Amino acid sequence: MKRDPIVISGGGPVGLVAALALAKRGLDVCVLEIESQIPTDLRAGTFHPPTVEMLAELGVGAELVAAGIPVPEWQIRDRRAGVIARFDLAAIADLTPYPFRLHCEQHKLSSILYRILGAMPNVTLLFGHRCTAVEQDDDGVTVRFQAPDGDGAIRASYVIGADGAHSAVRKSLGVEFEGFTWPERFLVFATDYDLREQGFTGNAYIADPDEWVAIFIQPHDGPPGIWRMAFPIPPELDDADVLADDYVQSRIKGFLSSDQDYPILYRSVYRVHQRVASRFRVGRAMLVGDAAHINNPLGGMGLNSGIHDAINLTGKLCDVMLNGAPDSLLDLYDRQRRQTNIEYVQAITIRNKRLLEEKDPAVRTERLDEMRTIAADPVSARQYLMNSSMIASIRRAAEIV
Repeated sequence: MKRDPIVISGGGPVGLVAALALAKRGLDVCVLEIESQIPTDLRAGTFHPPTVEMLAELGVGAELVAAGIPVPEWQIRDRRAGVIARFDLAAIADLTPYPFRLHCEQHKLSSILYRILGAMPNVTLLFGHRCTAVEQDDDGVTVRFQAPDGDGAIRASYVIGADGAHSAVRKSLGVEFEGFTWPERFLVFATDYDLREQGFTGNAYIADPDEWVAIFIQPHDGPPGIWRMAFPIPPELDDADVLADDYVQSRIKGFLSSDQDYPILYRSVYRVHQRVASRFRVGRAMLVGDAAHINNPLGGMGLNSGIHDAINLTGKLCDVMLNGAPDSLLDLYDRQRRQTNIEYVQAITIRNKRLLEEKDPAVRTERLDEMRTIAADPVSARQYLMNSSMIASIRRAAEIV
């Protein structure tokens, strides 16, 4: 008997990873994506070692690595004191074949996946289609959508909500999105001025009680790449003022030389949240990626944890649909990925932000001294790298039954 397809709401990298993982096992998949084409703006751009391993198993790892910049070392700095700690992922080279952070724009992964999926006969890609609601019954799910030529519906065996922070799937399920929004916004911009000339590694975090900075290199057309920078923005400032040339230049001049202007290739302002869905599964509907959890970008864990969701879930879905495993196996997805997100992704990203922005001088000194101590001790540094590279979170998920 022919099964209805698995419908994935959301054609970003997480949704497309889920689609490929299912399609490679022979299941029929339909992807609904609101955009008419893959967005190419600068969004997430860090892939941690276990994520690259998962993508390699799907057959896309080598192409993604070739498109990106491996960053084996990263720094924690203080705006006044300079380098506080330097971490080298070579210390965990025995745990992964990819002992580096791979910096690559997420749209490059999406483009690779889209090309592969487009050639697969069991995959339907419907871009320009907005999922509006899901309705479940004993036999399956009806997924309703809006499209350029009118409203429609698809019958699905299961639905995966990979449709972002404003997920229509999550809202249809009545699932709470618990957490909070940080009061300050983030200003993000990019320059092709090469920060390596100033001693920066390809990824660096600068602590400061008034204005911390997060920096990482991204591929660009030709060397040396572009450098993305994130700054906190006071709530009272208007977006237009924040995006003005003078203001953007003043941010970069605050930690580099003030004697020159720097080329600015991109700029944007966005709000930052820390939220986790109260449930990742309701019946035949599951949530992954930003539909299930969102966090601040300090540590580069959002996109990675979404891909980890997709791989965990699709493995279990294949067991249910192809191997006769009980449907209750999908509850294990909920337990493993929700708990891991709370224990690791939310906790680590919140801690990273508080380390950078701490204003109390005594607490600030204590935390920076702690980072110096961790970096100087091989055992402590190794555990820190296992946490920050998300290897520990993958192992923790596997322990949950």
